[in-house]
Amino acid sequence: MTAPTESTPDETAVPTSDEPWGRVDADGTVSVREGSEWREVGQFPDGSADEALAYFTRKYSDLANEITLLEVRHRRGGASASDLRQTAQTLQGKVKDAAAVGDLAALERRLATLLSALEGASAAEAQAAKEAVDAAIVERTGLVERAEAIAARDPKTVQWKQVSAELTELFDQWQAHQQNGPRLPKTVSQQLWSRFRDARSTVERHRRAFYAELDETHKHAKEAKTRLVERAEALAPRGEEGIPAYRGLLDEWKASGRAGKKVDDALWARFKAAGDALYGARIERESVEAEESKDRIEAKRALLERARPIVDVKDLASARQQLTAIQREWDEIGRIFPRDKERTLDDELRKVEQSVRTREDAEWKRNDPETTARANDMTRQLTDAIEKLEAELAAAEKTGDAKATQEARDALEARKAWLRAIGS
Repeated sequence: MTAPTESTPDETAVPTSDEPWGRVDADGTVSVREGSEWREVGQFPDGSADEALAYFTRKYSDLANEITLLEVRHRRGGASASDLRQTAQTLQGKVKDAAAVGDLAALERRLATLLSALEGASAAEAQAAKEAVDAAIVERTGLVERAEAIAARDPKTVQWKQVSAELTELFDQWQAHQQNGPRLPKTVSQQLWSRFRDARSTVERHRRAFYAELDETHKHAKEAKTRLVERAEALAPRGEEGIPAYRGLLDEWKASGRAGKKVDDALWARFKAAGDALYGARIERESVEAEESKDRIEAKRALLERARPIVDVKDLASARQQLTAIQREWDEIGRIFPRDKERTLDDELRKVEQSVRTREDAEWKRNDPETTARANDMTRQLTDAIEKLEAELAAAEKTGDAKATQEARDALEARKAWLRAIGS
């Protein structure tokens, strides 16, 4: 066999030198050359020397192929450098003193070169793995803190449907992180999970307590509303007269709390039906009254047509007499239904009444003795003031004092204006 050339990652390192790598003794013992020494690798007594060398040469080729595959995996990337390094170290043990014929020293050199490269890659890989673990710890800690923040909320103010959805989402993220993220140190993983689990347990405990209390509240509300429904239904024989009592029951209903949507809806349907029966009696009565009021409405409208011209009657006593007669007839006609029509007609008559009353008030003020006396006294005062100012004006004009003349004239005009106002 010949010695191999300098090995490359893709070579099988078959010997190519003139000096053979193996020999076979007469008894079938096969040896491999290692430097200047020979080492027995096995026996092949049942075959020829060529067959014996071929057998142990194939074992060498198998080792070389394993190394080549490892070199290719490292070159292509994607495989764990740490795993490749372990495999290479295992191969080192297989190559050393291997029962094979070939340049085993070349295989050892290739493995040494590969292990040197893998050592640096393993260190970088370990650093990246550490950084990934650190980032995963931060991320998982964030999930824990969000869960603990939910657990710290006041159970009386939270929306439990929303909280349950939030916590479920956090748990799904936690599971996805465990399945797809890097493996955390056991102590850290257990500590974080313990906190997360405790937060979930706290939320679940609060949720159960909240709904237990809510169920109790609903129970009491249902009992109270059931009694209100029975009392409302018992008002049916009273008809319209039961409406005030029903309104009181309605106030109690509003204060009785919630009994759950389905229960509330069912009980409210019964409670409302009882009220509809009472108000239905009122509607029926009002319909009858409205029908009976049609003639009275027409009668009052006719009275309004007679009343409107009264505002133009100059003789106030005659106007009052006519209005009083119409008012008497108005009252004799009686009440009108519905009430809004009655209020509209009353407002129209009230306009006529107000017009007459306003005229009467003005007439009384004009003829009031005290008012007349006060007016006469004021007239005398203004007349005296006017005479005095006229004298002052004449004196100022005679002396040529322009300022005194203007002041006297302004004061005189003001007093005359007051006098005209009183006279009117």
